[in-house]
Amino acid sequence: MGIKSFQGRRAAPVKVESAPILVEDYMASTLITFKKEQSVAEVMEAMIKNKISGAPVVNDFGELEGIISDGDCMKQISESRYFNMPIGDMKIENYMETNVAVIDRKLSIFDCAQLFYNHHCRRFPVIENGKLIGLISRKDILCAALRLRGHYWNC
Repeated sequence: MGIKSFQGRRAAPVKVESAPILVEDYMASTLITFKKEQSVAEVMEAMIKNKISGAPVVNDFGELEGIISDGDCMKQISESRYFNMPIGDMKIENYMETNVAVIDRKLSIFDCAQLFYNHHCRRFPVIENGKLIGLISRKDILCAALRLRGHYWNC
């Protein structure tokens, strides 16, 4: 009697999915936002409480009106000394950045990294149909790059 070879049931091939590489995969979608009528002091308190360095300013329709950052608040603090004004009584509409570069959620994180490098900003609002749907920061891109190490970056 000859020797029989037996191969047990083989497992189905494992599909290796490519790692997510789009802004929408790494952006924050639950956001702290402000209204332009809020005071600088109120915004400073919220930034400290939530450990953030800036946030979008939106209108009642969820449309982006600007970005307020800790640097913008520093400007108000500095000016308050010269104009003898209490710190934070001014509205953020006087200090927020209104010329804000925005990006699409379908942009690759690699292209987004290039934009961060070129624009020297800390965060980009993500807009869809005129509405703010997310925010991606430099830190989000760093986290994405760490998650992607070990994957081939074919995009």
